[in-house]
Order: sequence, then C-alpha cells, then structure tokens
Amino acid sequence: MAPLSTPIFQILLSLIDDDAHGYALIQGIRERTDGEVDLTASTLYAAVKRLVDSGWIEEITKRTKAGNGDPRRRYYRITAEGRAAAREEAERLERTLVMARERRLLSGIRTPTMAKGRP
Repeated sequence: MAPLSTPIFQILLSLIDDDAHGYALIQGIRERTDGEVDLTASTLYAAVKRLVDSGWIEEITKRTKAGNGDPRRRYYRITAEGRAAAREEAERLERTLVMARERRLLSGIRTPTMAKGRP
C-alpha cells in the first residue's frame, strides 16, 4: 500500500475510538496535532468522500440520548478495512522512525510540542 496522505491518516486516526462529524474531525485533528494539521472544510470533505468511496469509513445515522441527532450533521465511522489501513500506515511510520534513530537523526521519544522547539 502506498503511504497515506497526512489528512487521510489523521481522519482515520480520529475515528479509531469513536464516530465523529466533520467539524469534530477538524477540531480534533487541529488539537491533537497542536495546529500542525489544520484542515479546511473542503479538504476534509474531499478526503471523506475518498474514504467513503474506498470503504474505509462509512456515513452513519447518529442518535443522541435526547433522541435523534442533528439531521444536518453527517457522522462517520471507521470500517475494518479503514482500521487495517491506519494500522499499516502507523507501522510504516514506526519503521521510518526506527531508521531515523538508527542514523542518529532522531533520539528518544519526542512529543509534538518538543518537535516545535518548545519544552
């Protein structure tokens, strides 16, 4: 499998633990990456369309405790195929990090804030 684009991988990663709607995906990705990945709505929905077409995520009807969910919001859920693709990409990235550490390009574990030069 070819490497996944950052937006595609981040969307799949966002859906690993819970279903989400588009705005929640954008916000969650922005927060998790400390603003490094800041998707626009058009970028998000183009990627979501590709993921739905590929069978890696599916659109679902989400109900809340109070009854029906907001009918204007589209919720998405990762499929088994999408989970497998995300896992394969994470393993590829891990192998790449091992190579970088073997070449002494990186050392130890770095957090996103450390990567930006902050403590």
